Amino acid sequence: MPTPRRSTQWVIAAALGAITVAGFAPFYLFPLPLLTFAALFLLWQRAATGRDAALLGFAFGLGWFCAGVSWIYISLNVFGAMPAPLAAAATLLLCAYLALHPALIGWLSKRFALSPALNWIVFVPAAFTLIEWVREWLFTGFPWLNPGYSQAPVSPLAGYAAVLGLHGITLLLFATAGVLCWAWLVKPWKQARALWPWPAALLAIWIAGAGLKTIAWTEPTGTRISVSLLQGNIDQDQKWREDQLRATLDTYLGMVRGSDARLIILPETALPLFLRDVPENYLDALAEHAKRNNGDVLIGVPERLPNGNYYNSVISVGSAARQTYRKSHLVPFGEFIPLRPVLGEVVSRLAIPLQDFSRGTPEQQPLAVAGEQVAINICYEDVFGDEIIRQLPQATLLVNVSNVAWFGRSIAPQQHLQIAQMRALETGRYMLRATNTGMTAVVSPQGLVEAVAPEFQSAVLTRTVAGMRGATPYVRWGNSVALLLCVIGIAVALFTLRRARK
Repeated sequence: MPTPRRSTQWVIAAALGAITVAGFAPFYLFPLPLLTFAALFLLWQRAATGRDAALLGFAFGLGWFCAGVSWIYISLNVFGAMPAPLAAAATLLLCAYLALHPALIGWLSKRFALSPALNWIVFVPAAFTLIEWVREWLFTGFPWLNPGYSQAPVSPLAGYAAVLGLHGITLLLFATAGVLCWAWLVKPWKQARALWPWPAALLAIWIAGAGLKTIAWTEPTGTRISVSLLQGNIDQDQKWREDQLRATLDTYLGMVRGSDARLIILPETALPLFLRDVPENYLDALAEHAKRNNGDVLIGVPERLPNGNYYNSVISVGSAARQTYRKSHLVPFGEFIPLRPVLGEVVSRLAIPLQDFSRGTPEQQPLAVAGEQVAINICYEDVFGDEIIRQLPQATLLVNVSNVAWFGRSIAPQQHLQIAQMRALETGRYMLRATNTGMTAVVSPQGLVEAVAPEFQSAVLTRTVAGMRGATPYVRWGNSVALLLCVIGIAVALFTLRRARK
């Protein structure tokens, strides 16, 4: 049995992890993660062994992800028809897997006998940022609640989004937490003359971030267009019912006809049937209305090809020739079944339609519609910043279509909106979000929400936006600079350690 002291520390670590979630949307308490991660670093500093530090990291991660992504349970149980005990176990298993990442960093923090400054301000922030980057692509990736997102859009660190991207902000957040931890340990105010450079450097980084927020990295193309984002508010348990199909089609046709915007955008799989089965006169009606507006309609609809492959797609109809975007980064279990020989039978029992989508090619280009070059991303594709910039700088607008009705009345839609805010900051583009139940929104190139439709209501959100041209530094070099800084930080720390041991 663990000692009472260790048990208390584990509880504290788990509580700190859970509290960290308030730093993200919908709460936006961006200073909070700085404090909770600083407290975690202090717990690691006081851990007796690497194993103890790893367990503390695991407890922190379990609290962090159980509080932050527990909405996975809703999709599995409420809409996926998975029995409650199994859905709870599956959600806990995912959170436990995610908690392994901070557990590894906890172990690494005790592995090397570094000075407090090098360990907490350089080595741990760099290693932690790298493991967050690994979380973005390992097993197809699940980077939800990356700490850097908590700084969008108002924190001074958000100014680094256009330069270093999400992972650069994460590195600076961890470094700030490291300075706070180091200051608590060594109390530099008692020997300020010798130790002032660290807090001075930290202050300079935050001031520079505020300055970077004032730079316009991109500029309007010179024209503004009207856009309408449609939120049909179709209940997830009704969406795929055959007896509700006509009502769904009529809902969206009526919403389209009620808009005079040049670009009209429907949510992900707004039409719950294959494109080949959509009545041709229905598509003609949408196209004719778009032509009268001298524009186009973007429609989320599954698409099945003659070879049997089917895709989660967005098609355009209207003034421009018909074009298609096919989703390339699919959701495990929701859109494809990993380890099919092992898990296929279990997953097939879930009430999730279309579980075997094919992947669209990663090299797809923007759609030329409504006089703009529109980069489409579907659902959680916008979580991957390095994938969004594949269509830049050609794209003048970013569009995300989603259906987060899978997660019910949870904080998932607000968290997803904050992710979209980060993508707008990184690219210097408007991000237009059309969702089934929320959060349908217009996000400015500065990452600010200019307009948002109320959740769980049918709504047409109409605004004028500017297409943007130019490329932010992040668009040009992606994650490479942030990752290089991490590698340099780790190398400097280990090289210093090696010299000290000689």
